[in-house]
Amino acid sequence: MWQAEIRKYVRFNFTVNLLDAAFYGFGSLGLASIVTVIPLFLNSLHASTILIGLITSFHAIGWQLPQLFTANRVAKMRRYKPFMLWMSLHERWPFIGLMLIAISLPFISEQLALALTVIMVMIFALGGGLAATAWQSMIAKVMPKERIGTFYGTQSGVANLTAAVGAVAAGFILKNMPFPQGYIVCFLITAVTTFISFGFLASTHEPHHEHEVEVIEPSAEQPAPVEFGWRKMFGIVREDVNFRWFLTARTLAQFANMALAFYTIYAVKHFGMNEQTAGILTGVLLLAKTVGSPLLGWMGDRLGHRTVLVIGGLIMSLSAALALGAPEIGWFYVVYALAGLADASMWAVVMAFTQEFGTSRERPLYIGLSNTLLAPFTLLAPFIGGALAEAFGFGATFSVSIVCGLLSALVFYFAVRSPQTSRTLVVFKQQAAVGD
Repeated sequence: MWQAEIRKYVRFNFTVNLLDAAFYGFGSLGLASIVTVIPLFLNSLHASTILIGLITSFHAIGWQLPQLFTANRVAKMRRYKPFMLWMSLHERWPFIGLMLIAISLPFISEQLALALTVIMVMIFALGGGLAATAWQSMIAKVMPKERIGTFYGTQSGVANLTAAVGAVAAGFILKNMPFPQGYIVCFLITAVTTFISFGFLASTHEPHHEHEVEVIEPSAEQPAPVEFGWRKMFGIVREDVNFRWFLTARTLAQFANMALAFYTIYAVKHFGMNEQTAGILTGVLLLAKTVGSPLLGWMGDRLGHRTVLVIGGLIMSLSAALALGAPEIGWFYVVYALAGLADASMWAVVMAFTQEFGTSRERPLYIGLSNTLLAPFTLLAPFIGGALAEAFGFGATFSVSIVCGLLSALVFYFAVRSPQTSRTLVVFKQQAAVGD
């Protein structure tokens, strides 16, 4: 049986995908961090502040936006891994391009180097989004549902931990090597580690499957076969009320989380925070995400992912409330720790919960919809937060985050239901997995 085949390789798949996360996190998220190293490289090329900010935001949009456009194709696949691997190559080879750009700096104009760097970052960002739907569908297929939250949480924790090590290594390299040699070394090591991670990812054992007729309640009538395409995806949004409430709660969570982007500047302006304290607080944030991700994923597998998302919304509100009412800088250690926990819930737990929607064949459509439809709000939230801070002060930004966090928790608790309670059963036929 298909379930027996999957369970036979659960430990193996769990291990190789954690190793993928470890090497990818060390390189892509640490040594070539889109938050620190890439902006510093762009700054060295005299890029504008606006461009640097847009590049940072584009990374998040690049993950979310393409998923809907691959969902229909992924839904028809009997194996997700081949497509996912081809797309995920585009998350890796751009680091070779960045290394070559850094090597070429003495021989090309600054404007050309800047343009090529932006292109490499855009390809890297879109590569993740193009692979994302197939990757999440594959994980949902090869991981038992009672362990998927633990997997996503542990994977996120491992990636954050190795990313922190990579970030420290990048700081050491860039401090002790002249420009641009430091960046050449960072991008070279990143290319090597991300391709090592690719090898572990490619080792995932995924059997072929065939989608069969859905088994429904005896009292219900057999539904007519459904065509998969844009009409089907629009139909999901129109007809699945529970999914719409889920999207509503996630949208509110985006605005609840916008306060995090302004904690540092608020602490600098109101408490005179220095660079050393800012670095320590960043470490607290990463540590909270590293510890919180596997913990919250494990809790989701046992208490229900919806319950953990309710807790995540409340933690977001509490973090912003403490920031708003903090009498001195010491309180921000708690503020950042809570923000890290909330951020962990909105990544690992959200992915696990999303995969409970729909049948196995519909799952890629739900994954694509849940990410792409959120992309505009991901881009919009920081702008609204900044506009509120400019017009009315940081108190307004934090207050909106508090309210949105509470509303998100309320929607998750009262309006969203676990899709597994009403999901129909889809049985897979196992076939031998060629190449595994």
